[in-house]
Amino acid sequence: MLLQDRYARMIKGTTSCYDRIIISGTIPGICFAEGMTSYLYSKSVRIFDYPKFAEPFKEALRANAEAIAKANDLEIEFVRSSAARKEDIVSKAVTKNGKTQGLLYILSAMEACPTYKPWHDKRTGKTSLRGDTGKCLHYYFYFNDPELGFGYIRVPTWCPFRLQLYFNGHNILHKELCQHDIKSSMADNAFDYIEDFPLAQELSDKLDIAILHKAFDRLAETYCPVHKDFGQVYHWSIMQAEYATDIVFKSKEDLMPIYDGLMKAAIHTVTPDNIATFLGHKLHPAYEGEIGNNYNVRIEGKRVKHHMGSVSIKMYDKFGFILRIETTVNNVTLFKHYRTVEHRDGSKTQQLAPMKKNIYSLNPLRECLLAANRRYLEFISDLEDYSKGKNNIQSISQKVQDKGRTFRGFNLFDKFDLAIVCAILRGEFKIYGFRSKDVKRFLPYLSSSQISRTFKRLWLHGLIRKIAKSYKYYITEIGQKTLITCFKLKQMVIIPELNVARA
Repeated sequence: MLLQDRYARMIKGTTSCYDRIIISGTIPGICFAEGMTSYLYSKSVRIFDYPKFAEPFKEALRANAEAIAKANDLEIEFVRSSAARKEDIVSKAVTKNGKTQGLLYILSAMEACPTYKPWHDKRTGKTSLRGDTGKCLHYYFYFNDPELGFGYIRVPTWCPFRLQLYFNGHNILHKELCQHDIKSSMADNAFDYIEDFPLAQELSDKLDIAILHKAFDRLAETYCPVHKDFGQVYHWSIMQAEYATDIVFKSKEDLMPIYDGLMKAAIHTVTPDNIATFLGHKLHPAYEGEIGNNYNVRIEGKRVKHHMGSVSIKMYDKFGFILRIETTVNNVTLFKHYRTVEHRDGSKTQQLAPMKKNIYSLNPLRECLLAANRRYLEFISDLEDYSKGKNNIQSISQKVQDKGRTFRGFNLFDKFDLAIVCAILRGEFKIYGFRSKDVKRFLPYLSSSQISRTFKRLWLHGLIRKIAKSYKYYITEIGQKTLITCFKLKQMVIIPELNVARA
């Protein structure tokens, strides 16, 4: 049973929605050095004249920014310190100027940007551009857009003019709720009240990417019009996406005792293979990326974060009464889904393949991130509700009979039994199931016959089930609750207490 079902009387409702989304905009023909080189050759521009070629575009963008500022009765504030929080500067300025719609404020700053440098290869005799990093003036246009809500578009003044666009999915949902006359209120980037939570979820799940695409193009047209000189439109791709599941409790007093228990359980119990499972992956022995847990106490509250490469999943209490589970991804190709794949010979097939980075992957990505949040929520729900597991410990310790044979129960303090329990609780087995040889990889000192007999005992006690016409097993629901309780007792009670006693 999930937390929101178990504590239904304490909870207002639950929403799952995109939170922070950062989109990258590139001009296809010039976004790579090879493309920019070809473009200069097609325009009969010498490669070493690239800086001279790019200078007029810089001046055009500066003039455009100043014209926009004048038309909106705004000043462009230059941010000198890289440590300054731009959001705080904008918040103070918007409070002062009273703007609530349209363009709210403009900042500028000298920041790093991708660029190119001319290069002559003496070996081949060819001259071309190579990728490089430099610094240029960037403009931040903060807006409250009819389609996107509050956000900003970051515009560099140097070629290849790679844009960065930020918006928040909660703001989009808030506008949808207003259009459907559904009462709601927000605290920062979270809903603390929605008149109809189920309907809000339906609206959240119907994110119209085509409308977003038009909004992105409109913003690029307004704030970075130089792309028209190249005869191309911007290509939009996902840089970062966060998907949040918020369980809104009625009061801080309802969430606080539950949250403290969840934090302790998550810190001590979540293992690397569990993290991989939450994210829909199987932890391979050859995996070389970083994976682990982080615990932080911040002004806002306590937070636990589990990360695997460029993907992370975290849990924290927002404002003390919202339990948020949030999955963040910086490289969407780490997720796979069924899509049409076009091959080199021109043929197309429907198969499982890495997700594309373009913005039309936002909907299939939502399903992957929601599944990650739900797996994590199921896991911590089992950890939090271990009362049933405690009751079942007594029953699994008893002997059972099958066809005249007696099979002993499980002794949770026995080294052999506990090793088997820890092995089959590995996160990868929850998704893919397990066989005798899979468990033997982690318990090489046990024979295949020993593992098979233990499987028989687990099956007779109702802790695992077998898939028909196969050698594969899965942990049952009652087995999951019971065995997690055993594991939790070992990690959080037995080992710490023995260490104290030994000291």
